[in-house]
Amino acid sequence: MARNPRFDILFEPVRIGPVTAPNRFYQVPHASGMTNALPQVRASFRGIKAEGGWGVVCTGAVSIHPSSDDSPLPFAMLWDDKDIPAHALMTDAVHRHGALAGVELWHGGACTLNRTSRLAPLSPSGMPWLSTHLGFMGNQRPRTMDTADIQELLRWQAAGARRAMQAGFDIVYVYAGMGYLPYEFLLPEYNHRTDAYGGSIENRVRLVRELIEATRDAVGGKCAVALRISLEELRGRPGNSAESEAHEVVGLLADLPDLWDVKMDSSPTDCAPSRFSPEGSHEPIVNFVKQLTARPVVGVGRFTSPDVMVSQIRRGVLDLIGGARPSIADPFLPNKINEGREHEIRECIGCNICISSWHDGVPVRCTQNPTAGEEWRRDWHPERFAPAASESSILIVGGGPAGLECAVTLARRGYSVTIADTAKEFGGRLRFETRLPGLATWGRVVDWRLGQLRSRPNVQLYPASELGVDDIMGLEHSHVVIATGARWTRMLYSTLEFPVGQLDGPSVYTPDDLAAGVVPPAPVVVFDFDNYYLAGAVAEQLARTTSDVTYVTTAGNASAWTFMTNELPQVHRALVKARVLIHTLKRVAAFDGETLTMADVYSGTEQRLACRSLVIVGVRTPRDELYQALMAKGQELRNAGITAVTRIGDSLAPGAIVHAVHSGHRYAREFDTVPGPAPYARDFPL
Repeated sequence: MARNPRFDILFEPVRIGPVTAPNRFYQVPHASGMTNALPQVRASFRGIKAEGGWGVVCTGAVSIHPSSDDSPLPFAMLWDDKDIPAHALMTDAVHRHGALAGVELWHGGACTLNRTSRLAPLSPSGMPWLSTHLGFMGNQRPRTMDTADIQELLRWQAAGARRAMQAGFDIVYVYAGMGYLPYEFLLPEYNHRTDAYGGSIENRVRLVRELIEATRDAVGGKCAVALRISLEELRGRPGNSAESEAHEVVGLLADLPDLWDVKMDSSPTDCAPSRFSPEGSHEPIVNFVKQLTARPVVGVGRFTSPDVMVSQIRRGVLDLIGGARPSIADPFLPNKINEGREHEIRECIGCNICISSWHDGVPVRCTQNPTAGEEWRRDWHPERFAPAASESSILIVGGGPAGLECAVTLARRGYSVTIADTAKEFGGRLRFETRLPGLATWGRVVDWRLGQLRSRPNVQLYPASELGVDDIMGLEHSHVVIATGARWTRMLYSTLEFPVGQLDGPSVYTPDDLAAGVVPPAPVVVFDFDNYYLAGAVAEQLARTTSDVTYVTTAGNASAWTFMTNELPQVHRALVKARVLIHTLKRVAAFDGETLTMADVYSGTEQRLACRSLVIVGVRTPRDELYQALMAKGQELRNAGITAVTRIGDSLAPGAIVHAVHSGHRYAREFDTVPGPAPYARDFPL
């Protein structure tokens, strides 16, 4: 199909200093969990995006010196010439498809604890960054930089830039954002200096200026020099000679960098989850930059709609459409727009599972795109599939995330697929969860897959179809896939930190009951030891219909694991706004229908609450009764022509939606193939 002319502006080339981006699609630097230790994995992950049409593809943060050591979190490095070959693999992969390669040179300053290098962190004035979360806490405080340290930093930046040029990068970054060292010089809370680098805004911006100049001198006009800067905090501070300090900083540096890459200050706002922020949420902070510089400006906002992208450009907000999460969810987003297939874009749902990968220290994962991080090690391409190796027909029982993904991938390979579900609508757990506050966007997981399936002649869809053992055995499918999901239990939480017992009673509910339409009478207690998003969303939803909702968790925060996905601050704010009372570090010890007894998880001290309904969000178990019944048939299955019955997704092992999608995809990719000696190829440092 031909490209829609209204999107032509997205495919115009953009000059960035001495280089030219072939279009306006710019994969900004973002963490991927792929360090120098995984060079092939990293190169393939970035190269796929260039193949998919992204005109610029950048790395994540690349440390310029051992004093910027973020271990055990994954980070890349350009400390010496031995690091160059690993990065050259990435630039070669990007250049192979005609895109530019960018590198985000980075020094973390007081935000890095140097656990491995054991060097004292650097800071403008010795001010530490004190996280409230255990994985980011440390006891080593930073030391104050003297003028010799500043000269060393400039030397490290220049050396990193020269190595980046040798590795083949086209765009070299100075990174003054997200609390890292150059950013620390910009804020008076960090910067108490009384020399030429502190005090006035002109002095506080001096280090950033010198880093840009040092980078430009190092690359000698052969690479573009980009400045990545956080503007949220500065935008909120009145300036002396302009509307805000952000305006003053941009005005002072104006045309010094070849490119402005503008962003927010903290992960929860910079990579804002869709639960709490819409597409284009950065605009109110960064919309002034193009008015103050003649250089191109790139920014992000979880852009998935080409019409929104065009609007950003035509209204003078951005010159280049930055993408991190959308480029992971669909590396081929630009090509699909270019080919008139924008309806096929696999849109990011803003769940931020990709960000949790970095916190976990592993290669990136994606709920929408199960091939992310698997391009090299499992040889999974997001748009190419091995053709069917047989005429096998597959019946999938269960139309949730795992079943839908399995069906799509098998169908794209060319197999005959039938998918049935007992419910009137496909979607599994998402039929309920997308009705909870902020989670509607997650419906894209279902919508995209159903759109794919309905367009394919080799797929049959049967909603509202409950299949028993005899039904399945009479349908003449050679392979049966069970994707019947999981059920929430009424188990409690023991002092040994694992589930125990079963609390039965007419006033004890689970999310399954709420999904079925049950309205618990108030006062309601939601007891959470699942620790992800669901209990918080359920509590917020219940608070909309009753004024007496209490949230109890064994963890130290509400929805504690959402720290990993940048949602935690917003979750707490949402619960407080909904007037939900929060009790942390408590377990439910007893409930008699009128009074609930909580016990402190450490001391055992008890506390009682008036309560008529208890909703337990804790443990799920597989709904695998149909699988077990089929497997019990033995020879009868073979007589019916069924050669295999396989569980996928939650019916095999309950997890998050990302696990279900990956499980369904893996089954479909590996169907009719010979298993290898290992589940995936191992990568090694060069």
